[in-house]
Order: sequence, then structure tokens, then C-alpha cells
Amino acid sequence: MSTPNDGAPAKAKNSPGSNGPRISDAVYEAELFRLQTEFVKLQEWVRHSGARIVVIFEGRDAAGKGGAIKRITEYLSPRIAHIAALPVPTERERGQWYYQRYIAHLPAKGEIVLFDRSWYNRAGIEKVMGFCTPQQHALFLRQTPIFEQMLIDDGILLRKYWFSVSEAEQLRRFKARRNDPVRRWKLSTMDLESVYRWEDYSRAKDEMMVHTDTPISPWYVVESDIKKHARLNMMNHLLSSIEYYDVQEPWVELPERPVVTGNYQRPPRELSKYVDDYAATLIGR
Repeated sequence: MSTPNDGAPAKAKNSPGSNGPRISDAVYEAELFRLQTEFVKLQEWVRHSGARIVVIFEGRDAAGKGGAIKRITEYLSPRIAHIAALPVPTERERGQWYYQRYIAHLPAKGEIVLFDRSWYNRAGIEKVMGFCTPQQHALFLRQTPIFEQMLIDDGILLRKYWFSVSEAEQLRRFKARRNDPVRRWKLSTMDLESVYRWEDYSRAKDEMMVHTDTPISPWYVVESDIKKHARLNMMNHLLSSIEYYDVQEPWVELPERPVVTGNYQRPPRELSKYVDDYAATLIGR
């Protein structure tokens, strides 16, 4: 599978490069809302049918995975659509079967789980940074297709997306994070290592693809130098890959306001601690 942004500097033919034409903000917002509406329909189908969906988001740091997840889940119920973004494994988890802590986050019937990074950490950061042994890495590449086959055989709908960002665009996003007080927390020493080890990550990704891009569990590559295009492309693809349908929900009739017949009286306001009207101080600014 070819992923030009993550390897050679040249762009793939017909790929949406960062210097190419871009959709307008108005078109983006309209299409984003249309797709989000479809995701609500997908959610209701999942709840009604008992389907189980797992979506894996992988890619280099600052490739746009989190932004795509945020747009997908914006209008979904957190009781149905869960985001799994696991922290560094504990000492106990390091002593478990590698996949064990991820299995705990797999969906039950009627649930969707979006993995913001997944068991593929072993094929990427753990491999490049030496956090696993060569034997553990080799075992992962051998076991993962079998593990995913088991999930699919059990009825889980599994989708895997690799967000592909160019070296120059990744560096630009890192610099933007460094200068943004509300996004600076996203920039870590590991991010800097990803800049220095670009080729190492490329080789690790290529090896991962060779072993885990299988007919039953393929990787789908999302060109992500233009974030808005990447979000729409990925969201549209995911929806088109699942045969869901509209679920007719019963119409909820709102009752008329009841006639107050009792003698209830609200306690005096002075007895409650109200939040100061900070917003009022902003009027006219």
C-alpha cells in the first residue's frame, strides 16, 4: 500500500496536497454538518441493531486524528460512542498479554469505540523508541492479523485509518502548537523525537502495513495535509463502508404545561448561592 506523505517526499498522483485547491469554509461547514447528521443516523442504527463498531485512528503526531474524532463524536451520545485514548501502560499492564488492556475497551452490543491510537502503538512508537524488544515486535506483527480476524469473526465491524501527513506540514503544526497557549499541552518531547526519527517511523510504518494490511482488515490511508479535506474524506468513507439504515423512532409528544394547583412557593433567592453574572460585564465590549 502506497503512503507517499509518510515516505518519499513526492505527492501521490491526484492526492490532495497542501498546496492544492481547497474547499470554502461555507462548503466545509455545510458538508461537515450533513455528515455529522449521518453519524447520528448510524448511531441510532447501531443502538437498534446491536452492531459493534471499532474504528482505529493511527498516524504520525499532529496528523489530524484527534480533530477527526472530535468532529465525528460532536453530536453523538457518549453512552454509545466511546473514545479510547489509553495512557502509558502501568507496570501491571506491561505484564499482561499485550492486547489485554485494549480488549477491555472493545464495544458491547449497540456501541461504537473510536481508538485514538490503538494496539498499533507497538508497531510505531514502541518499535522506534525501543520500548519493546525485537521479539515482542515480531510477535505483534504475527499475532495482529489473527487477533483482528477473531474480532471480525465475532461480528465486530473493524475499520482502520492511517492519517498521512507530510514532514513539512507536521513541523508547521508543531510550531503552531508551541505558540498556541490552548494547544501547547499537545506538544511533547515524543513529538520532537518524531521529527528527528522521521525515516525510522517511515520504515516502521511500512513494515506494519506489509503485515497488517490484509484483505479482511485493510488499512485506509487519509491524506491529511489539509485537515478539513481529511476530515470530510475520512468521515464519508467510514459511513459509505457500513450498510446502515434509518431507524424510525417514535415521535415524542410534548405535554401541555400542567396547571399549577398546589401551594408550592419557591424559597427566597437569598438562600441560594448563585454564580456571578460574569457575562453581563462583557456586554458592550
